[in-house]
Amino acid sequence: MNPSDFTDTPHPVYYYPLPAPQQVLDIDCDLCIYGGTSAGVAAAIQARRMGKSVALLAFDRHIGGLSSGGLGATDIGNKAVIGGISREFYRRMGRHYGTGEAWKFEPTVAEETLRIMCAEVDVPIYFDQRLTDVEKDSNRITAIRTEGGHRFRATYFVDASYEGDLLAKAGVSYTVGREPNSQYEETLNGVQYGHPKHNFKVPVDPFVRPGEPASGLLRGISAEPPGEHGQGDHRVQAYNFRLCMTQAPNRIPFPKPDGYEPERFELLARYLSAGIWDVFGNNQMMPNGKTDTNNNGGFSSDNIGENYGWPEGDYETRERIFQDHVTYHQGMMWFLCHDARVPNEIRTEVNQWGLPRDEFVATGGWPHQLYIREARRMISDYVMTEADCRWQRAPDDSVGMGAYGMDSHNCQRIAREEDGVWTARNEGDVQIPVKGPYPVSYRSLVPQTGECENLLVPVCLSASHIAFGSIRMEPVFFVLGQSVATAACLAMDAGNIAVQSVGYAKLRGRLLADGQILGWNPLASTEPDSHP
Repeated sequence: MNPSDFTDTPHPVYYYPLPAPQQVLDIDCDLCIYGGTSAGVAAAIQARRMGKSVALLAFDRHIGGLSSGGLGATDIGNKAVIGGISREFYRRMGRHYGTGEAWKFEPTVAEETLRIMCAEVDVPIYFDQRLTDVEKDSNRITAIRTEGGHRFRATYFVDASYEGDLLAKAGVSYTVGREPNSQYEETLNGVQYGHPKHNFKVPVDPFVRPGEPASGLLRGISAEPPGEHGQGDHRVQAYNFRLCMTQAPNRIPFPKPDGYEPERFELLARYLSAGIWDVFGNNQMMPNGKTDTNNNGGFSSDNIGENYGWPEGDYETRERIFQDHVTYHQGMMWFLCHDARVPNEIRTEVNQWGLPRDEFVATGGWPHQLYIREARRMISDYVMTEADCRWQRAPDDSVGMGAYGMDSHNCQRIAREEDGVWTARNEGDVQIPVKGPYPVSYRSLVPQTGECENLLVPVCLSASHIAFGSIRMEPVFFVLGQSVATAACLAMDAGNIAVQSVGYAKLRGRLLADGQILGWNPLASTEPDSHP
């Protein structure tokens, strides 16, 4: 079934009601993987290749996460440190397009490829599995339950979700938001002012009636105290959809969303009237005339400040936030196409684009996957921090390499008085290159010693906000998914020992044998970054 089965017209939905199951599942396996993300798929494939039984649980009807959900312009950092199943995926994409490997691809091709890779090793995929309960015996998970009463028992578990829902229900330590710089002796964490990228290039009046603070702030501008530079807070970086657009003659026009509010885009109208048009400044072409269109500039597809409730929200709360992001992003496209406040030449340009009819068919051409750039982050015995990204320290238990710059999208939009002029201002964007690829510690992928002995976490790993901003790339999630599955299999072979007790020498040997890259050759070629 698809989300459109529950609506009158195709429409993107995060959480939709499920009918009573015809059969309540009671599954036993060696490794249960919660989350059909790139990391979850890689973990399932690796475990099957190592001869273990698995269950891959997807929250909806798709696998691949952002890798098949619109992020076709892969954010790499450095191709030289992408190996194993991750590199295999990009090489398979290349074979599809007749090249050695492809790092830019269509969403449908990506998901089809991942489904084929799973089928080749008989990975059972259970769709529409929404976690409800975790059963534990002391500090081990024995089973998890999902909506409909399904029960999955396993020896080891992987939380491959973007939100860290399993680790939270298992009682594992985690955090949400930005740490103060002082906590880990960092410089790029917490509230960040002064970074010019993805901000307003000229002053834009933030008040409902220009020049009148008493009239209140425009929609989307926060009246909350923004905090001091470097101060920690609860805020997470903005989410958006990675929009797949086309200029094909049979394209689907951008829809006018239910609940469209023109005043939501008054700030953008003022920015356009000031002569700035950069909303599509990160519009990357994919094969067959399609795009991966990301946020760009001072006002774009990032729904800044409207996602704070997502990481720890229940499914109904997340659905409300999801729909607000749909309404915002579709509303922005409708505004740019039709509103008289938009200069005619811009309306003409935007109306040349639309949604492809052969992508995201079940949701009317709109991506089904919201870009959850950051949610919970585990707190383990090793926390990846800015020091790791800057080569100020290096763990001795590498299970993969990070290589992208330290990156955060904006976390809030505020009004500030600068040089005597009030203006809208975005806060939180950081884009600072790393010195080079750096190792990701195995200890950052497993809970603290004594908390949970049979859970591994390749996505919501133990990292500070700014370090996570570098690690959080889809190729790296593939890599880390494979690595944690390898560790789980070795733990089983050693007598079901705690994941914290897996011998690193043996783990390293198996990872290298399977094509993982655990160190960096400074002479290796690099690739330019894009903004994720």
